[in-house]
Amino acid sequence: MAKQRHSNKPVLVVGLGRFGIALSEQLIAQNKEVLAVERSRSLAQKHADSLTHVVEADATDIEALKQLGAEEFDSAVVGVGTSIESSVLIAANLVDLGVKQVWAKAINPTHGKILTRIGCHHVIYPEHDAGVRAAHLVPGQMLDFIKFDDDFAIVKMRPPKDLHGKTIDQCQPRKRHGVNVVGVKSPGKDFVYAQPDTKVSAGDTIIVSGDVTVLEGFADSA
Repeated sequence: MAKQRHSNKPVLVVGLGRFGIALSEQLIAQNKEVLAVERSRSLAQKHADSLTHVVEADATDIEALKQLGAEEFDSAVVGVGTSIESSVLIAANLVDLGVKQVWAKAINPTHGKILTRIGCHHVIYPEHDAGVRAAHLVPGQMLDFIKFDDDFAIVKMRPPKDLHGKTIDQCQPRKRHGVNVVGVKSPGKDFVYAQPDTKVSAGDTIIVSGDVTVLEGFADSA
């Protein structure tokens, strides 16, 4: 129960560019309360009706953040990307105020290195990550792709012909291909975790985990 209460705590989002807006809207869709801080009056007014709370303020000024009660937030995201100086100042302010989890968008490795050095807990590279993800999806075999730091990934894809009409035990994906089929989603049915007797059909969607290179070869056989 405690975990659920923590997850429902409000999130502070600084910057209402494309990244900040997409993030805020998704958080709201997940029933999270969002306080968005935007220096531009036009942007703040534009999104005032669609977001939970929007405040026009300059987050590079730590006093402005104090007035907003920023130190009371457990999580904050710096979505400012056009100005590295502003991004770093805002992140530093949030760290200094004791926000437990500060996430910040970085536009390049140097920017990210500075954010890490000043104490940012999480640095994200949305454009780079989107490009990597798209590179795996463009060939058309994978439907979604999430990569972890150690070259391990989880993908959503259509099952290769080798799996059609067979159970997991019959096709032995781990032994024959080096991947694990985690779950199966059949049209019109609920997602199920894969068991040895789970049957895979051509129209299904499967969730598969494994080494990135191995997964790419598995997807190419689809």
